[in-house]
Amino acid sequence: MNEYIQRIIDWIEENLKNEFSLEGLASYMGYSPYYCSFKFHQATGISIRRYILLRRLYLSTEDLANNRRIIDIAFDYSYSSQEAYSRAFKTVFGVSPREFQLNQMPVQSFAKLTINQGEDGCRMNISRETEVEQLKNKKRELFDKDVLNILNGQVMYEEFKNKKLMGDSDYIPFNEAMCINATTTSIFDHAFIQTRASGHHESVENYSNKVIKPLNNLFKKNYNYIVLWFGEDMFCQMNLLTILAYLEQSEYKGKVFFNSFREDEFKVSQTELTLGSYYSVYEEVLVNHLKPTNELLPVMYQAIELFLEMQTENNAVIKYISKNKHLPTSELLKRLFEVFPTVGYGDSQYIELIEKTK
Repeated sequence: MNEYIQRIIDWIEENLKNEFSLEGLASYMGYSPYYCSFKFHQATGISIRRYILLRRLYLSTEDLANNRRIIDIAFDYSYSSQEAYSRAFKTVFGVSPREFQLNQMPVQSFAKLTINQGEDGCRMNISRETEVEQLKNKKRELFDKDVLNILNGQVMYEEFKNKKLMGDSDYIPFNEAMCINATTTSIFDHAFIQTRASGHHESVENYSNKVIKPLNNLFKKNYNYIVLWFGEDMFCQMNLLTILAYLEQSEYKGKVFFNSFREDEFKVSQTELTLGSYYSVYEEVLVNHLKPTNELLPVMYQAIELFLEMQTENNAVIKYISKNKHLPTSELLKRLFEVFPTVGYGDSQYIELIEKTK
């Protein structure tokens, strides 16, 4: 069945710039349109039309970055008009194509799906040292002693610190999963620690040792620059939002840089951020589970849309688990990582959902 789904994906990819016809796909596959559509959704957790929409829009960001005319891009991807393309683009990314073209903002990647690609898959593995060296050539001031690098998780922190990838600057990890469990309006105070520890079923002492103590440099030292290293998936982006909200809450006055990357290829997109609205977004989204009222970077906008969907009882991940609960947990876990790379959950989050659903 995986080979069958991969054939569908390959056909879609070859025809992304043509007007889509489910009947044409069904004729190529030799099955009914309903069967093709049902099996694709069952295996990938997404409808064929949604997959095509996201792939076209994601690929179009490369054309926008190369300053192609927006109307030409729209027609290239089979939109009926520039307006139709712009509406679809803003719905997914939260900004218009023109805004994206002018500001070159990071977006969530939506690569071609590869079902059960295994260890020999085609994903890139660019060394972190090479990518960081390229950043150093652009902004050497981010490698000095008055710089704090905040890294998403202990593993990334240890690699950066042990190899001194960012020169003489300081390094700290943010060891949290803000995309799950309740949080508080105040960040990193006693109420926050108690609430987060309870959500993770940890003692306050254990939580503080794991999450709060590693952040001591953020609380006690003054830095001219803070560099935030967070991936583009929902898990990382909700952590990033929390850190940005705290910087506003603590009235940080220095410069903030966001280094966005994909875990599978570590291609970094660096953006200087302006503080001012992230705390209100944190309250709206993570505390109250509401849509944000401020404009955001596309990558965070997309992650928030996904976060809010994940708060619903019958979200795409739950549906996928329900349809595939006959599989052993180990196999289901593997598929969840493949099918939902933009969620960013780890084993523990998925296992909890699997146990609840089964």
